[in-house]
Amino acid sequence: MKKRLLGRTRKSMSLMVVATMFLGLIPSMASAADRGAWAPNVSYALNDTVTYGGSTYKDIQPHTSLLGWEPPNVPALWQLVPGGNQDTQAPTAPSNLQATGTTTSSITLSWSASSDNVGVTGYNVYQGSTLVGSVNGTTLTYTNTGLSANTTYTYTVKAKDAAGNLSAASNQITAKTASTGAGDTQAPTAPTNLAVSGSTSSSVSLTWTASSDNVGVTGYDVYQGSSVALTVTGTSATISGLAASTAYTFKVVAKDAAGNVSAPSSSVSVTTPGTGGNSSLPKHVLTGYWQNFINGAANVKVANVPDEYDIIVLSFAEMDTTKPGGVTFNVDSSLSNALGGYTDQDLINDIKAKKAKGKKVIISVGGEKGNINLNNASPNVANFVDSMYGLITKYNLDGIDIDLENGMNVTNLTTAVRQLQQKVGSSFILTMAPQTIDMQSENTSYMQLYKNLKDITTVINVQYYNSGCMLGRDGKCYSQGTIDFLTALSDLTLQWVAPSQLGIGVPATSSAAGGGYVSASVVNNALGCLATGSGCGSYKPVAKYPDIRGAMTWSINWDGSNSYTFAKTVKPFLVTLP
Repeated sequence: MKKRLLGRTRKSMSLMVVATMFLGLIPSMASAADRGAWAPNVSYALNDTVTYGGSTYKDIQPHTSLLGWEPPNVPALWQLVPGGNQDTQAPTAPSNLQATGTTTSSITLSWSASSDNVGVTGYNVYQGSTLVGSVNGTTLTYTNTGLSANTTYTYTVKAKDAAGNLSAASNQITAKTASTGAGDTQAPTAPTNLAVSGSTSSSVSLTWTASSDNVGVTGYDVYQGSSVALTVTGTSATISGLAASTAYTFKVVAKDAAGNVSAPSSSVSVTTPGTGGNSSLPKHVLTGYWQNFINGAANVKVANVPDEYDIIVLSFAEMDTTKPGGVTFNVDSSLSNALGGYTDQDLINDIKAKKAKGKKVIISVGGEKGNINLNNASPNVANFVDSMYGLITKYNLDGIDIDLENGMNVTNLTTAVRQLQQKVGSSFILTMAPQTIDMQSENTSYMQLYKNLKDITTVINVQYYNSGCMLGRDGKCYSQGTIDFLTALSDLTLQWVAPSQLGIGVPATSSAAGGGYVSASVVNNALGCLATGSGCGSYKPVAKYPDIRGAMTWSINWDGSNSYTFAKTVKPFLVTLP
C-alpha cells in the first residue's frame, strides 16, 4: 500500500494500513463481537463473527472489508465456524459426466461444474459406491488409475461445499479399460465444436466436445497449423508462447490406446490481441513509483531517475472534488521548493527526455488513501476520461496505473479505461497494483477488472507487503518478508493471470512500508525461482514461468535514499532471465 496525499498532510510510510490493523486489534482484545451480516467498508477486529451465505465466519486478521473480500473469497481473513449458523444448502449435482480417455489401467473422467449458494469447494469421485478420489472446486477432471485391463467400471461424482454439504450424485456412467491384446483398429470420432474460449497477447485457450471410441479416447493432439502444439487428456487446452497481434489456426484430433487417430476437428482461426503498449518494452521490466510529495524519502527529479527503470509511474493523480469522476495533477508545491523550483514544465521536459531513451512514463490513480469517483456512469466516466486524457496529453504520458485500495466500481472503471485506451491508441500502457489480499481469489474486484481488461494490460504488480500472513497456492499461510511469500503467492495468482502480465511488487527499503521488506537479492531469487525453478526457498512453484514480467518497487524515491540499490541489483538480473 503506497502513501498518498491526503489534503495537504503527508504522513510517514510506516503509518500504513498494517498499523491501522494493529490498532484495530485493541478493542478486539476486550471482547469479540457478533457483527451480523458481512458488509463492505466495515472495520472488523480479531475474533469478530459475521454471517455470509448462510454460514458463520470468524475474523482471523483485523481489517477493513472491501467488495471482493467476501469471507469465502479470502480465507486468510475469515475462518468458517463449524457448527455456527451453518450453511445447510447442498450444491447442485454435477452433470454431463463422461469418460474422456482410457488406457489398459486407467480411466479419465470429466464433468460440468455444480453451483452452490456459497461456493463449491470440491468434488468426490465414486467407483460404484466406493470413494476413489477427490479434487478441488475448480477441477472438473479425474483419472482413476491402477485398474485392470479390459474391465468395465461404473462412476458417479458428487459436489461438496465448505460446510460439508454433499450434492446428489451426477449421472452414472460405465467405462471399459483398454484390452492388452484386442487388436483395436477403430479410430475415435472427430472432436466437434472446437471454439476459442479466451486469448491474451501470448496465448489462446480452446475448448471442444469430446470424441467417442469403441474402447476409449486416451487423449487429444492440438495442432497449431500443421504441427502438434500440445497433447491433453481433457477437452480444453491453452497454447502459450504466441506472438501478439498474430493470426493462428488450430485443430484437434483424438487418439486411443492402440494408436488410432481420428479425423481432425474443424479448424478455428484467431488473432491474438495487442500487447497493451508492450511492443517497445523489454520482455522483463522494472517498474518504479515516482513520489510527487515529501515523506522522508529522497526528493528526485524525473530527469534523475536511473535508466534501470523501464516504467516510471507518477504518483498520484488527485480526485477533482468539483467534477465527479475527474482527476487533477501538477507538481506539488512542497516538492517543487525542495527541488529548487521544480515546475510542471520541468517535469514535461524530463518526461520527454526519458521517453527519448525508450522509457515509459504513466500516471497512477489511487494510493493508500486516494480514490476516484466512478460510482455513477454519467457524467463520471466522461469526466474521468476527458480529464485523464488531458493529463496524458499535457505531460506526454504513455498510460495509467490503477492503484485503488479502497474499492472500485468495476463496470464503470472498465468502461472508462476502455474509452481512454481508444483515445490514446495502441501504444497505451495499463498497469495495476493490487494489494496481496486482492489476489487471494479469482473472484475479487481486481480480478474482475483484470479479466475485463487483460487484452490491454501490460503488467499487474502485486503489492507483496503490508499484508500480514496470506495463503499460497498450496493453501498454507506464508508470512510477508520472505522468498516463500513471494513465490507461493505469485504461484497462486498465476492460476488466473498470464505470467507475461505478472510482476513482484516490493518496498525499496524497510522505511518504505510497514512490513514486507526483503533485500533486492531475495527479489532476484524469487524471480529466478518462478522463471527457471532455481534459487527457491522451501516453496516450489508447480511450474516454471519464464515469461514472468518483472518487478516493481515503492518507490523510486525510497530507492534513491539507498543509492538506488534496488534498481541496480534487480534490473541486471531481469536481463538474464529467459
